[in-house]
Amino acid sequence: MLQVKQAKLTLEDGTVFIGKSFGSEKAVAGEVVFYTAMTGYPESLTDPSYTGQILVSTYPMIGNYGVPFNKKENGIHKYYESHKLHITGLIISDYSFEFSHWNAEKSLSDWLKEYEVPGLFDIDTRALTKILREKGSMLGKIEFEDEIDFYDPNKENLVAVASCKEREVYGNGEHKVVLIDCGVKNNIIRCLIDRNATVIRVPWDYDFTNEEFDGVFISNGPGDPAMCDDTVKHIQSAIADEKPIMGICLGNQLLARAAGAETYKLKYGHRSHNQPVLLEGTNKCYITSQNHGFAVKTETLPEDWMPLFTNVNDETNEGIKHKTLPFFSTQFHPEASSGPTDTEFLFDEFMKNVEESKK
Repeated sequence: MLQVKQAKLTLEDGTVFIGKSFGSEKAVAGEVVFYTAMTGYPESLTDPSYTGQILVSTYPMIGNYGVPFNKKENGIHKYYESHKLHITGLIISDYSFEFSHWNAEKSLSDWLKEYEVPGLFDIDTRALTKILREKGSMLGKIEFEDEIDFYDPNKENLVAVASCKEREVYGNGEHKVVLIDCGVKNNIIRCLIDRNATVIRVPWDYDFTNEEFDGVFISNGPGDPAMCDDTVKHIQSAIADEKPIMGICLGNQLLARAAGAETYKLKYGHRSHNQPVLLEGTNKCYITSQNHGFAVKTETLPEDWMPLFTNVNDETNEGIKHKTLPFFSTQFHPEASSGPTDTEFLFDEFMKNVEESKK
């Protein structure tokens, strides 16, 4: 019979859940958040936006299709969204010790142990998620024998942790796009390369104003956008230059702050594949993939800016655009991976702006 070690998840309100270990037996602390996606755990676990977070999956069974082969294409991992696991810990209901998939190289358990990430199963994730929905995202810790202190990742600049450390170039396309890496997902790079772009990936605080470029892309990433004043300053320079700009997720918040708007922390955030967003001025609704804990205060947008999308569930901001200049951003992930690809056309819109700006 398989022997598994017990461990506990403790929330900052004192709630304790006892589970069984299937990952690293390392005590960790972070912010406990939940996500409702039914598939795509390899993509989610390698999403840098989860830096500092203990992730709770509401889908009951995880691990049944293992982990894909670690291959590279165009200089980035083909099946992962970054080069490593970014989550602090994983909480699930039922772990599948057997896995089967044509592209599976290893088990989820082995993957977690490889990156020293603890995972607990046999947890009542429905009860846990209900607490997080009612009280909001909370600090938490996974402990085995030794007790540790709580840790609030939002008090440090997580973007500086998740961002690349030096300038990198991908592809050999006609259009040069500066990608501000705040914790970028690989599929953003793939989508740009597929649209004839040379991607110049730069760290979050890099002064790219001396680069030769045709457009600016602001990536997703973890944490509080208020921590990224250096990034905002460089975006403001790009706005003054009037070259096309597109942002995703944290990129939406940073573009808004560069424009003069405010951001705030959501109660428990949006982390799912099924968030409905409405295109401003139309009755068109798109189903989107999302992963964020902060949002833009729509009412603080300056007069020359407007909302682009709005969340149908809670009416929070899901994107902004400039009324006359080629700047726009989305709070959701048009590149999905994993998730619906309904809004990938927005990359086409950005590249169209880039092409027109060069005429």
